[in-house]
This record gives sequence, structure tokens and C-alpha cells, in this order.
Amino acid sequence: MKAFAGLYADLDASGSTSHKVESMVRYLRDAPPADAAWATYFLAGGKPRQIVPARLLREAAREASGLPEWLVDESYSSVGDLAETIAHLLPEAQACESIGLSRWMDERLLPLRGVPAEVGIEALKIWWSQLDWNGRFALNKLITGGFRVGVSKQLVVRALAEVVGLEATLIAQRMIGYTDARRMPDAQRYLALIAPQSDGVSASQTGGQPYPFFLAHPLQGEVASLGALPDWQAEWKWDGIRAQLVMRGEQVWLWSRGEELITERFPEIERAARKLVDGSGLVRPALDGPLRDGSALDRPLRDGLVLDGEVLAWDVAGSRPLPFAALQRRITRKTLTAAIAREAPAVFVAYDLLESAGQDWRDRPLAARRAQLERLLGQAADEGAARSEFAASAASNASNVPKVATGDRTMTEVLRLSPVLAASGWPELAALRESSRERGVEGFILKRRSSAYGIGRTRTEGVDWWKWKVEPYSIDAVLVYAQRGHGRRASLYTDYTFALWDRAAGDGPEPPALLPFAKAYSGLTDDEIAKVDAVIRRTVVEKFGPVRSVTPTLVFELGFEGMSRSPRHKSGVAVRFPRILRWRTDKTVDQANTLADLHALLGPTP
Repeated sequence: MKAFAGLYADLDASGSTSHKVESMVRYLRDAPPADAAWATYFLAGGKPRQIVPARLLREAAREASGLPEWLVDESYSSVGDLAETIAHLLPEAQACESIGLSRWMDERLLPLRGVPAEVGIEALKIWWSQLDWNGRFALNKLITGGFRVGVSKQLVVRALAEVVGLEATLIAQRMIGYTDARRMPDAQRYLALIAPQSDGVSASQTGGQPYPFFLAHPLQGEVASLGALPDWQAEWKWDGIRAQLVMRGEQVWLWSRGEELITERFPEIERAARKLVDGSGLVRPALDGPLRDGSALDRPLRDGLVLDGEVLAWDVAGSRPLPFAALQRRITRKTLTAAIAREAPAVFVAYDLLESAGQDWRDRPLAARRAQLERLLGQAADEGAARSEFAASAASNASNVPKVATGDRTMTEVLRLSPVLAASGWPELAALRESSRERGVEGFILKRRSSAYGIGRTRTEGVDWWKWKVEPYSIDAVLVYAQRGHGRRASLYTDYTFALWDRAAGDGPEPPALLPFAKAYSGLTDDEIAKVDAVIRRTVVEKFGPVRSVTPTLVFELGFEGMSRSPRHKSGVAVRFPRILRWRTDKTVDQANTLADLHALLGPTP
């Protein structure tokens, strides 16, 4: 633990990317594989299930420090980080424990889950007495799950690649699924992660491993600056779950971009994929001739097939995507019932081919991958139809593809091809983009036709994938609650709750009440945060633990990507990804929007 705690402290204190990579390299070179396995897991974002409830942790800290409960609570409120608060409050260590990180996790922390409260409290008090400040801080972070030190998974990949002398792309491929909380790290998994690549062995995945996802940059400037439209492929920006459908041998895996295995949640997609790879869902002659780039389609598909695409809830009758809220009903249920499956039938909309017949296709141009994908699904894209008829754009009923039953739907109704959109120029494409919300999409993804499939989000120079989204929904709301932030902003009020006027709650002409509807914590500059913090401190009305209610004086324009009706919210509306667009210093509180304005953005009740 001492070595890992030193690494954590070094990373937490540094703002230099190169220094962070160097620190991780030094640690990983010296650490035993079992310790390195856990360190890699945590640094890459892994979080095991909660080990100790926060209430029990605070009680143990109160007993170990001998301080009254109110002082512990006030200290936490002031610091804003429970792990750091406890490390500060505890007395000096009686000894210095030197066992490694893996033993701490396997023999101490993980077995602590579920034990009686008194047993957990005594164990924590003993362990804290055996660690210095850095060790306590790191231990508390592991327990609370708040392990954030400004290290991205890509930096961890860079460090591992440097340690073992392998290509970062190969390490990134092997890292997929490494932080899955259902499978804890160990020495064997770590050694497989950094194992030398055998001569003649392809970097393609084996088993159910997907590839690292390639991400698009948000388009900020004028779209015409990208050059000639024929150099770009335009597709809808779907509002679903980004996923890779991996098919190898007799197995099918569906991985989300968050590296979660979600196959069991979408059995209709798994059934359709099995039909695809065993050939019963395709007309074999369609696979035989040369493709547009002159190559042939290798077989058999069961040797390896990986599709990149989007999982969507689909309106079968209207042949269009359902709102994301419909998909949420499926992904938040532990058990998929027949009723939920009928209410929100799922489809997989494929828009890229990463592997075919066991061969890695990512280095080939997008145009070649697209041609292969069209032939593979037996659905040549009708670009004219894609532009004019949204329902027909996926060519799900192409005449040359037989319908294969997958439950109560056919294979081609479940596995769909994302349409390529045709336009005479950027102005026509921009006009089509304005209809995005009517179609249940978020705008466009623009992909350079000559581009390879990369890893992560490339640098801004020479970007090959852009997301050209429609403008967000927006509304002016009043700040009514505030809470301190975390990390460097732990002493500032940065997390806000916003409200709208509820005119229906009163009888008079003036707005009688403010009803909270959304929380947001991003969108302001450091200077604006400092000014808002000063106003909040002057206008606090009540305290609810770490939350402060304030006199309504500040108005902000909020933006959000999507919205849906929700009986679980007092406002009747759930908004997605709310953020602050600007501080409306030009508006008074009584000029903020109303709940009726929010509901108007939703449109008429279906």
C-alpha cells in the first residue's frame, strides 16, 4: 500500500501529463503483478461495488479521532471530500504497515463488505492506525470509490505500453473490459494485459473482446470549413447506446462504450447476430462477387465479425427510434420482462465494420469498410431514399434479404444499416439537419471517407470524425440550492439546483412558487464560479447537510440534449445532460421561464 499511496499522492499533486505517465511507469516497473493489476484497475477507472457505507465510515472516523459528530460533519462540509477529511482528522499512526495493494484488497477490504457494523468500524480503526497520511488518504479513496487523480485510461495505456515496449493500440484493445466490476483484477489478468505479442499473431481481438471505440469531436465552426462534401460521409447522430456487436465462433457479445457487457439485456440482438454469422440470414450469392474496392468477402464469418453501431429502442409501427427514456426502461431493470421488451423493442443500427472473417479492417478506408458492411448485411444503401424517407433509409426490408425470425421480428428488422445521407451541398445537408428532432436523432455524424478507424478521440488537427448536433434545448431557470464541489473546488459552491415558476400552484397573477427541475455543475468559468459562490454565501437561507437553500436572485440559461415526460419528477419532465449555457445577468428572477414553457418544448401529449 505504501508504494501505491505514494503514487496516488504524486499523481494528485501533479498537473503535468508527462510527469503522471513517468510516475505510473516507475510504479508499474517495480510493482509485483498482483499489485500492478489492482493499480491499473483503479487508475483506469475501475470501481468495485461499495465496500463500506459512508455512514459507517464516518462513524469509524468519529470514534478513531475522538471528535464530536458535529465537528466531523462540519469538517466534511468544509473540505468537501470524505476521504481527505478523515485523513486529516485521524491522530498520528502508531506503526507503518507495509503489505502490498493486492493483499489489502483481497484479504482486507473486499471481505469487509457486508460484515456487521461494529466489526467494520474496529477493522477500519486498526488499519488507519497502521498507515501514514498518504496511506490513509489512498485507502479512504479506495473505500469511497472517489478515485480521481486526473489520469485518463489513455494515459494508463501509454504507461503500460512504455513499461513493456508494446504498441499502445494493442494495450488499448486488451484493456477493454478490464475495469468490469463483475470481474476483479489479479496477477494472471495483468500479465495477459502486458504479454508480448507473438510473431505472426494479429493484433485482432480474440474471444469476446471488442476494439477501442473511435470517437468524434463536436463541430464548433462552420461546416463548410471541412471542404468538399463528397469527401465526407454523413449519417444520423443516433440517441442510444454506442456499442460493438462481437461475433466469434458460436458466441455473441454486445459491449457498450462504457465497457459494460450488455448482451443479456438485449436478447433479440443476440439472436439476430447468431442468424447473421451462421449464414441463415443471408443469401450466399450476395457474398460472392468482388466489392467496390475489388476485394472479396472472406468467409466464414464465424471466424470473427465485429460491428460498430448503436443500440436503440425502436418504434416498429412507425419505423423510427423511440426516445432514450424508452431505452432506459430496459437498461435500468435487473430482469428483462416480456412486457418491457414489447414496450421498448431494441434494434442494433450498424454503421461501421471493424472485423470480418477474423481480419482487422480498421486500417482500411471508411469507404471500403462501408461497402463491405453493405454487402455483409445484404443491404445496399439507397442514399436517395435515405434522404427522403427516414423509415426506409435503413433498407430493413431489402428484397434480396430473406426474413429470418428472431422472436417475433425478423433478423433484418433487428440488425439495421445506418443510412448514408445524400445532399447536393452543405446548405442542403444543413436544412435536413433541422429535421433531426422530428426524426428522433441528434443531428449528424460526419466521417471522412478516406479515414481509418482510430482509437478514442484524436487530436483536433486532421480530425476525421465530427458530430454536428442540433442546438440544445434551452430555458432560463433560477438557482435555488447549492452544494460544494470536489477536489480543487471543494471550498466553492459549484453544484447547483435550478427551478422554474409554477404558475398553476397559485391563484393570483404573479408566479407563486419555484419548483426545482434540474441540477447542473458545468458551464461556468472559474471567475464566474467565484462570483456565484460569493452571492450564495450572502443569501443562504437554510442548511440541509451539505446543501444550502438560497434566496432566489440568480438566473441562468440551461441547455440539455433531450427531455421526456416523467411521473417520478415533480416537474413532470426529465432532462438529459443539463448544463449551464450562460449566466443571465440581464434578467431578473421574475423573468425566468415557467413549467408551462418547459412542457411546451416537449410538444403535445401523445
